[in-house]
Amino acid sequence: MTSCDALVVGAGPAGLATSHALSRAGVRHVVLERGGQIGQTWANLYDNLVLHTAKRLSALPGLDFPSSTPLFPTRRDFLAYLHRYADAFGIPVEMDTEVASLHNVDGTWIARTTTGAEIQARAVVVATGIVSNPHIPDIPGRDRFGGRVLHSVEYRRPDGFTGRRVLVVGAGNSAGEISVELARVGADVTLAVRSGAFVVPREIAGIPIQYFSVGLASLPNGAQRTIAAMIGRLSSFVRGPAMLPPPPRTDCPNVPLIGFQLADLLRAGTIRLKGGVAGFTASGARFSDDSEQPFDAVILATGYRAAVGMLRGLIRLDDCGFALRRNKVVSVDQPGLYFVGHNYDIRGGLFNIGRDGRLAARWIKAAVHGKSRTSIGTPPRSSEK
Repeated sequence: MTSCDALVVGAGPAGLATSHALSRAGVRHVVLERGGQIGQTWANLYDNLVLHTAKRLSALPGLDFPSSTPLFPTRRDFLAYLHRYADAFGIPVEMDTEVASLHNVDGTWIARTTTGAEIQARAVVVATGIVSNPHIPDIPGRDRFGGRVLHSVEYRRPDGFTGRRVLVVGAGNSAGEISVELARVGADVTLAVRSGAFVVPREIAGIPIQYFSVGLASLPNGAQRTIAAMIGRLSSFVRGPAMLPPPPRTDCPNVPLIGFQLADLLRAGTIRLKGGVAGFTASGARFSDDSEQPFDAVILATGYRAAVGMLRGLIRLDDCGFALRRNKVVSVDQPGLYFVGHNYDIRGGLFNIGRDGRLAARWIKAAVHGKSRTSIGTPPRSSEK
């Protein structure tokens, strides 16, 4: 059995940032990656994905993007950056090693991999994020539908959709970007939106809106929602109505739809808008207004859930599907268990990863080297994320 002070699960941006912080803290650790390369999930997202977050606030601690990288990096830019980051800091990663289960035995964590190997660690950092766990809603009648159904995580490029009738389900940024890309290659696109989203510009006077979001994130959720609504109304006044209903009131992460491409095509009628999907039919879908339309393919851009399956039965989840935590990263259910890459807000997940990786490393260092809890601040007793 291999042993170390800390085990990091996942070699995406959260795992890499945490590993860097652990190395700086002098904590002996190993990173396990289920795939065959650094950033496996990013390597398989759709080809034309572009970050909505600016490179300055998307870089991980210790390494900036190259100056030649555009302000909003592409998927390829970001994947190359992750590989450069791993090389620059000598990340101790083991590829093709998926964690099947985690168990805490008398204060020691034992990870069992799908190959049967076991690793023993004093602390575990779950850095699996959310994209590796796509949410597929249970829509009645799916087995009856004669066309193709895929989740947005499986979508790569618009090849093969030209001239096809495509239903995209969802109101997030993936739904918007995929809908626009398909419409531009001649697909007949309908967007089904059950709830809604605020639409905000990617930039204001050439400044990425994320820069403003960093300051707004400290405000209560209600104030954030009010400001987002104000920006949306101002945008509608300048460019025309957003066409989408506002999002529901919720305490869960609610990232606005960034950019106006979808709204422009909805107003032009190039993309049609429908309400929620009530069920599949043999030839298409039935909507909440009882109308039916035929489709050749359905893309479920229905989001993701925290990838914490290896901890089944050991932790509780909050109303948003994330592990209950205190001090952003510390499990309230299990000693020596931490989560990085599970905090999403208007600043962007990548921005939060750097902070959370350093925070987890400080807690682990204190535990490994026997430092007092007060030296890093005792976390609150609430389940604050």
